[in-house]
Amino acid sequence: MSCATDNNSKPKSMSRAREWTAEVENLFRFQQAGYRDELEYIQVKQGALIDKWPDTGYVKKLQRRDNTFYYYSKRRECLDHDLHKVKVYGY
Repeated sequence: MSCATDNNSKPKSMSRAREWTAEVENLFRFQQAGYRDELEYIQVKQGALIDKWPDTGYVKKLQRRDNTFYYYSKRRECLDHDLHKVKVYGY
């Protein structure tokens, strides 16, 4: 994920994922929960910790904006036919 120095930074560019990577997997999970990426999640949830699976590093649990939770598996959830839905932002 791109590193941003300012907590309120807005993305400067957007592209679609073309191949699966661990970064794309986590972006898929954030976007499924209604967030742009990890940076926006931390901004909205004011520094909330992100639960990740220790062996894979994938996001384990996210809280949506309506305060319900999404729980994710250790395994890949972003299938090849969903790759075009994932937005990759550049800062």
